[in-house]
Amino acid sequence: MLKKFAVGALMCLSTALCAAHDYTVGDVTIEHPWARATPPKAVNAGGFMLLNSKGGDQLIAASSDVAEKTEVHEMKMVDGVMKMRPLTAGLVLTPNQTVKLAPGGYHIMFIGIKQPFKEGDQFPLTLTFAKAGKVTVDVKVQAMTEMAAPQHGHE
Repeated sequence: MLKKFAVGALMCLSTALCAAHDYTVGDVTIEHPWARATPPKAVNAGGFMLLNSKGGDQLIAASSDVAEKTEVHEMKMVDGVMKMRPLTAGLVLTPNQTVKLAPGGYHIMFIGIKQPFKEGDQFPLTLTFAKAGKVTVDVKVQAMTEMAAPQHGHE
């Protein structure tokens, strides 16, 4: 058993994203917060994760020192045009339903990033929930081409 663990740990040294990083505040779970690496002159970036609340809650705010402004956003098709807007009232978490923050949908918008996001880096993000309160998570920066969080056997 220990050998299997040691081999697994050594294999994880070759990738910055091997281990899941999940958080809990109240009855809300936050799975694998991540962002894409950005081009050198990018001014905005997105943050992604999975959220679940056993009893229901609402993500009402996000903040981080990596950007001038951090907002909860939605991106969706409206009359054949992709539109993005801040969710000023927050993002509702229905009881026991996983909400996916992913490219092309709900996401955290980092507006006016202070420096490019580089693959392998990580930074703190504070999420505020209506019932559960605040929690600070580490956002891991993945490849610029990444479309989703790596699978860790749960979703």
